[in-house]
Amino acid sequence: MLSKQRVVVVGNGMVGHHFVQQLVSQNQGDNPFEITVLSGEDRLAYDRVQLSSFFKGKTADDLALTCNKTYDDWQVRFHTLSKVVDINRDSQTVKTAKGELFEYDKLVLATGSFPFVPPIPGKDREHCLVYRTINDLHAIKNSAHGSKVGVVIGGGLLGLEAANALKQLGLQTHVIEFAPQLMGVQVDAGGGRLLKNKITDLGVTVHTSVATEEIVEGKSCRYKMCFKGGKTLETDMIVFSAGIRPYDNLAREFNLELGERGGIVINNHCQTSDKNIYAIGECALWNNFIFGLVAPGYAMAKIAVGHILQETQQSTGLDNKADEFSGADMSTKLKLMGVEVGSIGDAHARSEGAISYYFEDQPNGIYKKVVTNSQSNKLIGAVLVGDTSDYDNLLQYHLNDIELTTAPEALIMPLAGDIAELSADDLPDDAIICACHKVTKHTIEQTVAKGCIDLASVQQSTKASTGCGGCEKLVQNVINSALAKASNTINVVTLNEPVKQPA
Repeated sequence: MLSKQRVVVVGNGMVGHHFVQQLVSQNQGDNPFEITVLSGEDRLAYDRVQLSSFFKGKTADDLALTCNKTYDDWQVRFHTLSKVVDINRDSQTVKTAKGELFEYDKLVLATGSFPFVPPIPGKDREHCLVYRTINDLHAIKNSAHGSKVGVVIGGGLLGLEAANALKQLGLQTHVIEFAPQLMGVQVDAGGGRLLKNKITDLGVTVHTSVATEEIVEGKSCRYKMCFKGGKTLETDMIVFSAGIRPYDNLAREFNLELGERGGIVINNHCQTSDKNIYAIGECALWNNFIFGLVAPGYAMAKIAVGHILQETQQSTGLDNKADEFSGADMSTKLKLMGVEVGSIGDAHARSEGAISYYFEDQPNGIYKKVVTNSQSNKLIGAVLVGDTSDYDNLLQYHLNDIELTTAPEALIMPLAGDIAELSADDLPDDAIICACHKVTKHTIEQTVAKGCIDLASVQQSTKASTGCGGCEKLVQNVINSALAKASNTINVVTLNEPVKQPA
C-alpha cells in the first residue's frame, strides 16, 4: 500500500481552501495524501469577496466557505491561530508560533496579502484601521459606535467598498485618493470621472490628487488629517485601503526566490525555487506579475494540485502531463454603492495600435468604452460605468477572440447599427463561461445532459457563478440552450422512429 504524501497548506483564505477542495475532489483512489491546513486566523476560510455584505446583516457564518465538520469529513487536519514562523527546508518541517511542528512532502504557501498602510506619522492611533478580515470589520463596527465622520485612504476597489461600509454605518464619509481618479487600475480617466460624480451624488465626499502628510489630534473630531498643500480634514475614524502587498515574509526569511518588489517567484506549475514548495494566490509572483483577484488564485490552486497529483502518479508508473499556469484574465464586474462598474482586458488601450470608441450619456450617468485592435475587428478591452448590461457579451468577444461582424461602436451604441449580441450558440465549446472556476460551455452542457437542468443544480455540480456571481446570466443562457438542443433532439428521434406494426 502506498504511504501517504504529507501536504501542508499554510493559509486558509479563499485560495488556500480552494486548493484543499481541489486536492480532495481530484484525489480519486486510496487517499494517498495526508492534508494539514494551518490558518493564522481564528477561523476557517470565508468569502472575502462578499465582505461588505457583513454590514448589510450577513454574519461570519453566512460568509464561511467551510466548517470543522466538512474538513473532518474530508479527513483534513486543520489548526487555527497557527501562524507559521519557521520553515526547515532540509528536514522538510514547518513550525508555528505555538511550537507545533509539522512534517511535509509538499508545502503550499497560500498566505495571501496584507493591507499596505502608508508611512504617515500618526497612522498607529487607536481608530486607524484596515479593511481586510472579519476581525477588521468588527473593529470598524465598534469604532463607528462613537464616531460621526469616517475617512477611507485609498480610492481603489477595496477602498470604495470600505467607504460603502462606513456610509452604511451612518458616518459622514470621505475618500482620499492620491491619484487623480478613482479605480485607476480598472477604469480609464473618463470612467473615473463619471464614477466620482456618481459616488459624490450618493453622499460620499471624494478628494483626488491628495497626499496625507500627518494625522494629529483633532478639535471637533478625534483626529485631524493634514494634507500636502496645507488643507486639513477632521475625522473620528480612518480606514486604510491603499492597496495590498504580498505576504511573502516566509519566503524572504527562508531563502526562497523573491521578485524585486516582493512576491514569491513561481514557475508555470506554481513551484517556488524549492521544487517541494508551491505558492498560490496573492503571495505568488508569476512572470513578474501578482494577480490581485480570486479567479487567478483559483486557477493557480488547480494547477498546483494537478502537478502534485502528476508527481504522485509518476511514482506509481503513470505519467499524465499536468496543466501549466499561463496567466489569467483580469476582467471584473462589480457594483459599488449601487454603481455598476465593468472592466475588460486592455481597458486603458495601451496595446500598440489600439483604437477606442466612446459613448457617454451624462443625464443618465452612463459611460462606455470599447477598445479594438488596429484592424477594428477584435475586441481587446472595455470600460463600463453606470450600466454593465453589455458586460457578458463584450467579455465573450474578448475571451474567445471572436471576430466582430458589425461596427465596434454598435457594441455600446445600439443606434449605430445592429447589436452584435452573442448567444450561447455563438460561443465555442471551450469558451470560459465562469472565469472564477474556469468552467467552460462544454462542461455546463455535459452537466445538463447528466440531469442538472436548473441553475442551482449546475452551480452545485460545476461551481459556475458561485465565485463573484457576475456570470450567472450567461450560465443560465447556456443551460437554456442545452435544454433546447436536448428537446429538439428528442423531437427529431420521436418523429423519425419507424412505426411498429402490431404483432
